[in-house]
Amino acid sequence: MIILKIGGSILTNKDSTESEVDNVSLKRIASEIKASLELSDKQLIIVHGAGSFGHPPAKKYKIGEKFDKSEYPQKRIGFCEVQNAVKKLNMLICEAFIEEGLPVIAIPASSFMSATNKRITDGNLEYFNKYLNKGFIPVIYGDVVLDSELEICVISGDQIIQYLAKNLNPDMVVLGTDVDGVYNKNPKTHEDAIFFEKFSSLEDLETLEGTTNVDVTGGMVGKIKELLYLADLGIESKIINAEVNDNIFKVLENKDVKGTVISRGN
Repeated sequence: MIILKIGGSILTNKDSTESEVDNVSLKRIASEIKASLELSDKQLIIVHGAGSFGHPPAKKYKIGEKFDKSEYPQKRIGFCEVQNAVKKLNMLICEAFIEEGLPVIAIPASSFMSATNKRITDGNLEYFNKYLNKGFIPVIYGDVVLDSELEICVISGDQIIQYLAKNLNPDMVVLGTDVDGVYNKNPKTHEDAIFFEKFSSLEDLETLEGTTNVDVTGGMVGKIKELLYLADLGIESKIINAEVNDNIFKVLENKDVKGTVISRGN
């Protein structure tokens, strides 16, 4: 079983105030996945980020922050706007994958997951196993869910990966981002950025500089923390650049791809 996360920054313009899908990247990634599946049968779960669809309304309504009961009517509308926005993105992604001949089935987190203080605490994965066993590709994404302490919150695709992996014990976990892996600073704006081939401890996070983009789900540091938790369970993961042609295909075929491995071992 492989869990593949495709970052929202790959599929959309995450910094844009408009909801725009990158159809070229979407079609390329779909074709790379299809090419790999045609070579050999694989159980695959796809997780995708919310990108420019979900992040702006989540920030606008401050989803996940404590609020007074008088604010609940507005928060409910915000919750619905975020959920509707990410469903639209998911629909566009699934349409592109189905056109490529991929048997994808959307399973929204908001339909079966719940949280406590922004952490997933409940989610029945029975349907994931049923769909996987029948040859489908479940697709899940960053979403809004009910929260026992905060009433409502956002859960990131990265946190979903962690929850799925610790319960389903996949053979491979891959995160496709818009950079080659983990750097000590943004490689797009700093030519002297240092690349990490491996990350193995929380102490390593101290070497990273903060990011400037508005990401309500934690950015690169958030990804690494989720993956280090999996590393403690013996589940290795890898962060790669999904914008590079054939990287998705190669990593699904277990071929060498530049990236950062998240593992507790040497």
